[in-house]
Amino acid sequence: MQNLSLELIRENKKLIFPVKESNKSRLFGKLYYWWCWFAAAILLLVVGTPSIAFMWLINRRVWLYPFALWGARTWLKLCGAKVEVRGKENLKTGENYVFISNHRSYLDTATLFAHTSRRIGLVAKKELLKVPILGVGMGFVNIIAIDRTNAEKALQSMKKAREVMDEGYSFGVFTEGTRALPGELLPFKKGAFHLALQTDAPIIPVAIKNTDWMMGKKTGIAYGGTIEMVLLPPIETKGAEAEDLMELLRKTREAIAEELNQ
Repeated sequence: MQNLSLELIRENKKLIFPVKESNKSRLFGKLYYWWCWFAAAILLLVVGTPSIAFMWLINRRVWLYPFALWGARTWLKLCGAKVEVRGKENLKTGENYVFISNHRSYLDTATLFAHTSRRIGLVAKKELLKVPILGVGMGFVNIIAIDRTNAEKALQSMKKAREVMDEGYSFGVFTEGTRALPGELLPFKKGAFHLALQTDAPIIPVAIKNTDWMMGKKTGIAYGGTIEMVLLPPIETKGAEAEDLMELLRKTREAIAEELNQ
């Protein structure tokens, strides 16, 4: 693995990669950043509010899913983001997966939700529950908030994720637990791997590229560009035991790190 420390991967330590820079000005980036959030607010108000209210009134919450997909894809387009997906040939028809991804930007969430070609639930931070409209709609489309500061509540969240998978969904987890700074790959949390073991679902390592310079954490800027999402070959979990968890973590992390290094 060129220029990467296998020791850091095995020890689940932070890795740092080179970061691309936009040729547009920072002033443009700051203005575009606020445009992206304005666009998100308008989508939530104009489309989200009436859709959520209507689905709640007729007790058909699951019908919100197509609207959520449209909203995620539309927001990405309004942010100037094109999405290029590679590796769909690694997915078998009719099989559910645990998609385990790196995470550097808010753009990642919309990308993973809308572009895996699977009906998918997601794990999200509990702080999103406080966002007006979005916090209510999350539960309608199986986006589960997790409180990582409370072990008991975190376990309850993962139990809910298992129930969602039993209903025929795949599940996506940003396994670093938070957004990394541009160019970083943080240590992986174990929750996603417990979920894969308990459901016997194959793991699909997912490498999401370019979102760190397009809308990176703590940058306050945004630029248009092409998001590359690579669905890497599955890692089987059938027959694996609890003691195999760290080996699954290592294989997943190594696959993602190698792809990010390309």
